Amino acid sequence: MAVIKSIDIMSWAKIEALFGIVFGLVYGVLFALMGIAIGYGKGMPGLEAFGVMTIIIFPIVFAIMGFICGAIMAFLYNFFASKIGGIQIELA
Repeated sequence: MAVIKSIDIMSWAKIEALFGIVFGLVYGVLFALMGIAIGYGKGMPGLEAFGVMTIIIFPIVFAIMGFICGAIMAFLYNFFASKIGGIQIELA
């Protein structure tokens, strides 16, 4: 069994930021489609513009939050792994 004793905080935070960009883009597209559909249906042009802006805003916000949360999680993992041991994995 191999044990993950520590995680580099910056590398984990960067990976989490990339996940945030991907999920933010997915959510942004979904919100944009909903905003366009509701905007056309209700005659609310402002909602259409907001829907399209989510494609830009969500990936940025999700990336920032992913980076911050990833750094905190890596820091906490390193702290707890030093106290109780790391995650054990079996490699083939």
